[in-house]
Amino acid sequence: MAHGNSISPFFSVRNLQKHYPIRRSLLETIRSDHTASFVKAVDGVSFDIPRGATVGLAGESGCGKTTTARLLLKLVEPTGGTVLLDGQDVTHLTGTALKAFRRRAQLMFQNPFEALNPRFSILRSVEEPLIVHGLGNAEERTQRAIRALEQVNLQPVSLYLDKYPHQLSGGQLQRAVLARALVLGPEFLVADEPVSMLDVSIRAGVLNLMRDLSKELHLTTLYISHDLSLIRYTCQYTGIMYLGKLVEWGPTETVVQTPRHPYTQALVAAVPIPDPDQPRGGLEISDQPPDPIHLPSGCRFHNRCPFVKESCRTAEPPEMVVEPEHRVACHLVA
Repeated sequence: MAHGNSISPFFSVRNLQKHYPIRRSLLETIRSDHTASFVKAVDGVSFDIPRGATVGLAGESGCGKTTTARLLLKLVEPTGGTVLLDGQDVTHLTGTALKAFRRRAQLMFQNPFEALNPRFSILRSVEEPLIVHGLGNAEERTQRAIRALEQVNLQPVSLYLDKYPHQLSGGQLQRAVLARALVLGPEFLVADEPVSMLDVSIRAGVLNLMRDLSKELHLTTLYISHDLSLIRYTCQYTGIMYLGKLVEWGPTETVVQTPRHPYTQALVAAVPIPDPDQPRGGLEISDQPPDPIHLPSGCRFHNRCPFVKESCRTAEPPEMVVEPEHRVACHLVA
């Protein structure tokens, strides 16, 4: 999906690809036709993220959304495509340029129980990025860490500085993880399933905190989630991924209220409704996703789509603009 905003975007992603080769045993290699096999985790994804926007990527497990985020953060090298940050190509940064990029882009991990070193106090964990980047002296680092912990409402901060991860609850740990991500003053934050490991009772508090901090700090934020209700609550724009492809992109309310791709319609229909008397509508799909190593020809969703037609089986669907900022890759729209 291409341009999402007429203003110069903060992130501009073009034809991004990440293909992982399949490892084979010696016997399999001898018996094969020597054709290399790949898992196309991300396969030609394009989109823009406006500065200060909150964007969500949704889809089933294995659709490529987390790999896309890792590519944006330079945690893995792309197979192809380009990533521009403020108009600068950051696709193949190395050395000091990559380290400078790390200060601008940070990650909030999914599992707070594994994100922090169990041998570090909370203060040391939050200070660690400052130490790695050589910022400030010991006193200045401590003050910056304290400010970051205050930002995430771990107060009074003095109660948490000398504690260790096992002494905090899940919600407190996730706030500490967020503080560590914010202590460098980043411009871009990726939140990978940020509340999936937390109790339902504390999820809203963490999400509200993140939403408020995004506005206060003018952060550009990317949420990764399979939960459309979470994305609808937090994000201005939403992209729907399926087997490495971006099949729909647009303003969140537009994507949720008037989904055009059958896969998006199925995801929306699967969102729980907290009213047992309200009838369930929407589209239901059957079968499991196809083997990611042996992808189907044409549209990758055609074997699960109730509206499939012959062109879906043979030709990859083109990207269509259905209204401003709303794009869909589907033969039914074409």
